[in-house]
Amino acid sequence: MATVFCFCLLFCATAAAADSATITFSLDFPHSDPEHYSLAVQSDGHAKYESTGKISAESDDTENYQSDFTVTDATRARIFDLAAQAHDFSGKIDSGNKKLAFTGAKKLTYTDGQKNATADYNYSQIPAIQQLTALFQGIGATLEFGRRLAYQHRYQKLALDDELKHMESEARSGSLSELQAVKPILQAIYDDPSVINVVRARAQRIMEMGNTPALTPR
Repeated sequence: MATVFCFCLLFCATAAAADSATITFSLDFPHSDPEHYSLAVQSDGHAKYESTGKISAESDDTENYQSDFTVTDATRARIFDLAAQAHDFSGKIDSGNKKLAFTGAKKLTYTDGQKNATADYNYSQIPAIQQLTALFQGIGATLEFGRRLAYQHRYQKLALDDELKHMESEARSGSLSELQAVKPILQAIYDDPSVINVVRARAQRIMEMGNTPALTPR
């Protein structure tokens, strides 16, 4: 009986490990901003973003930035579906065309309790990889807006108007994904009475575009 019980525990633990998977996208592009970022999404929706970029456009100093958030169920499902279509990156995904312009060293990694696969590429002709790359880059762009807005809100409030105008334009064009990931900084700007009303209103509109209701301003 004890042997059967131990076997059941081992089976359950193995199954749980297999069900827990993480897909990670990273991009390294020297002399761009950010020069490096990575985004890891777990099968339960938890996500972690890390980047290294300039503190501000006026400074050459860099900072390491990190943000933990939860992706929407629709985005989580799409990421893992596209990864499955690409066989969880177990084969070559780069186009191999050396004549194409360099757009950053990209890497996709799939890990779970039983598998660990990594693929490097500049450009891929595989539709699922193209869609996955665009999705991850859209999330990364959202998080970078959040990073810059946090710095500006603390040190350069006069820069918030232009930054939020740019962000709103990108969001309306469909270039950004997972706007709820930067709700805390947008809400902080909206709640700040020292920020001019037009900027606070723009922050509210962006939150609403991400289906994130704003709170009543204080």
